[in-house]
Amino acid sequence: MEQNNDFEAVLAFAVNLGEIMLKSGAETYRVEDTICRILSHHHFDKVDTFVTPTVVMATLKTKNSHNATTLTRIKNRSTRMDKIEKVNQLSRNYVEGTLTLDEAIVTLKAIDTAPSYSPRIMTFATAFSAGFFSIMFNGKLTEFLIACVIGACVSVIQQNLRSKEIVNYLILFMVSLFIGTIIAILNLFVANIVDTEAIVIGGIMPLVPGLAFTNGIRDTIGDELLSGISRLAEALFIAVAIAAGVGIPMSIGFYLGGLI
Repeated sequence: MEQNNDFEAVLAFAVNLGEIMLKSGAETYRVEDTICRILSHHHFDKVDTFVTPTVVMATLKTKNSHNATTLTRIKNRSTRMDKIEKVNQLSRNYVEGTLTLDEAIVTLKAIDTAPSYSPRIMTFATAFSAGFFSIMFNGKLTEFLIACVIGACVSVIQQNLRSKEIVNYLILFMVSLFIGTIIAILNLFVANIVDTEAIVIGGIMPLVPGLAFTNGIRDTIGDELLSGISRLAEALFIAVAIAAGVGIPMSIGFYLGGLI
């Protein structure tokens, strides 16, 4: 294939594609590989990429010795596996030649602007995941129902706090504080009736940073040490926020229970 004369447009497309992947929860090695494949498809003389959990940067050198570099910052990240799958398929189609650059840019914009799951669906999903996690840890129907209610409340609180652009760690601490308070109340009054351990585990499981931890391990194994350590540190801070949020009210509850 001939080298695209509009190399800056190609570079911008590749970086935007990588940005969407990274914001959606993709591993850094996957983002780098995808950007390199797209740029290498145009037979540039040199292609380099640098990706961390908060930065996507790519540089190229054309056969006419023109250089170009693009860098973008990642401020907000979420888990959108559907976007990752669609972007992966788009990159394959583009490299295979079934899409022109203009068509690929339009398709990428459509993927990026696609609506997320509705708040109602997110609330129901969080509620039932919390409930079923409680069952996995020997909870019964009562624990399932209580965990579902807690999960729904957690989802609503998270959505409201995120709309105010509060730091994610503080959001997780606050919702964990809510969970711990509910469990402390249950321990004080109905500890002999319900299994509060199953409920608290079910309530916090939707908050556990499984994706960040897994991606951190995967990036570290793939010699992406900076990204791997960053993601593992992120997972550690999230775990500390959850543990502190749940532990503080439960400790107070145990203390009060000893006084009553």
